[in-house]
Amino acid sequence: MKIVNNRKLVLKNGKVFEGIGFGSKKEKIAEIVFNTSMVGYQEILSDSSYCDQFVCMTYPLIGNYGITDEDYESKTIKMSGFIVREYNDLPSNFRATKTLSDVMDENDAVGISNIDTRELTRVIRNTGSQLAMICDIERDTDEVINILNSMDFSHDQLSKVSTKKTWYSRTANPLYTVVAIDCGIKMNIVRKFNQFGCNVVVVPYTSTYEDVMKHNPNGLFISNGPGDPFDAKEVIELVKRCKGKLPIFGICLGHQIIGLAYGAKTYKMKFGHRGANHPVKNLLNNTVEITSQNHSFAIDKNSLEGTGLELTHINVIDGELEGMRDVNNHVMSIQYHPESAAGPEDSEYLFKQYIQLLHDFGGEE
Repeated sequence: MKIVNNRKLVLKNGKVFEGIGFGSKKEKIAEIVFNTSMVGYQEILSDSSYCDQFVCMTYPLIGNYGITDEDYESKTIKMSGFIVREYNDLPSNFRATKTLSDVMDENDAVGISNIDTRELTRVIRNTGSQLAMICDIERDTDEVINILNSMDFSHDQLSKVSTKKTWYSRTANPLYTVVAIDCGIKMNIVRKFNQFGCNVVVVPYTSTYEDVMKHNPNGLFISNGPGDPFDAKEVIELVKRCKGKLPIFGICLGHQIIGLAYGAKTYKMKFGHRGANHPVKNLLNNTVEITSQNHSFAIDKNSLEGTGLELTHINVIDGELEGMRDVNNHVMSIQYHPESAAGPEDSEYLFKQYIQLLHDFGGEE
């Protein structure tokens, strides 16, 4: 373990937490959020939706099962760092190939342990997500706070996480071809499409209508990803061009992008939804799903009127919009993660629904 003694976490509001470092020794600034999942720290670490964020894990013990080669959600790690109560550097797992700290160090992600994560979670919950810095304890706190006050949230995450080149994920005896716009796509989404008989063509977020259509796709998928959906102007315009010409499915950021393309409004939540146990009501069949979530922004459900979008899912806890559709144009979107590898599988049926849209729209290849 690469231990960095005497590190501290400084929040923009002046709150300071002192602890023990792990991972990279670098000094980093990022938005601080919390996640209530009990398992899945590798999937969280490698989820590009956490680009430019520190994640405070509410579950107290992190690192105990190490890192395995098969469980990454992206090819590169874009998260800025982990904040944990207790870090374990001696994983007990026959599949483990590296420790969490070593992987974080290799990818310039910082970590701090031995702090009161319950108190920190309450601070975020009460005052909202905000910028923070993890640095050496000797760093002047007033200077750090001045630096944080002079900065704003990043707006260039898509260029950091999206693929630069087109790549393919093929399956045996494919029924359909889906072009996936990579806004920070999770690998398990690609695996699910393959599982349900789709070849997947993953393309950059800057791809045009012509770039998409040259692959002769049966459908278009807009992926999850980090940041403000309003920054994804290229993808918003693409959805407008493709509406009615291809069945469209969006997850998380993709869901928000579809909303903006239809004229709905988005806003930043106080501290977002991040965890693996969020209850969502399906308004179409009156059932409740337990879902995995990770988002800072949401669609204002009151802004759907007149857009052509229909509300299909709603959060049981706070009433936030969780799903919508446009039946006439074969468009569906969902705010949470039906593909979650380390969470509940209640929502896997959504992939089957999209496959049915592909069938209804144009039939099998």
